[in-house]
Amino acid sequence: MTFTPTELEGAFVLDLERREDARGFFARSFCVKEFQAHGLSLDIVQCNVAFTHRKGTVRGLHCQVAPAAETKLMRCTQGAIYDVIVDLRPGSPTYLKHLGVELTAENRRALFVPALFMHGYQALTEDTEVTYLVNEFYNAGCERGLRYDDPALGIRWPLPVSIVSEKDRCWPLLGDGRLKMEVGRAQTVL
Repeated sequence: MTFTPTELEGAFVLDLERREDARGFFARSFCVKEFQAHGLSLDIVQCNVAFTHRKGTVRGLHCQVAPAAETKLMRCTQGAIYDVIVDLRPGSPTYLKHLGVELTAENRRALFVPALFMHGYQALTEDTEVTYLVNEFYNAGCERGLRYDDPALGIRWPLPVSIVSEKDRCWPLLGDGRLKMEVGRAQTVL
């Protein structure tokens, strides 16, 4: 795998190193040793699949906080998505900055999402499927979110937003004091 650091410290785009022949290709999409060589840890406890019918649909922005802070490895296995992450790590040099990456079934790219990054994506095609590995089990009490259309973030989704869940419509905006991010014993209110 090729690990390309992004402008958000700790987040990486991963591309496959394909070994091709007349049959097609073979590539490793996950290797603990390669992740460790880049200072990354992903002790996988779940593999999730999300299928989205309509292009323009946005899922997120979500994350989990301690004690279930979640690291993810995202891959689009059918169709295409615009995957967005937002750094919410207090003290990070890229705090509150976001990044968008196009993941498609064709480019076979993956995005490594560190803990305490909000995460969401928009389906760019009909019938899109995403598979992702996570290092923590889902914990509703640790889930946090931000609105996908928060003007303070300035995320530009590639398509008009067509569908958003009721839950995702109700997440707070930055600065309204309703988002509580716990980091260890410290708590930050955004």
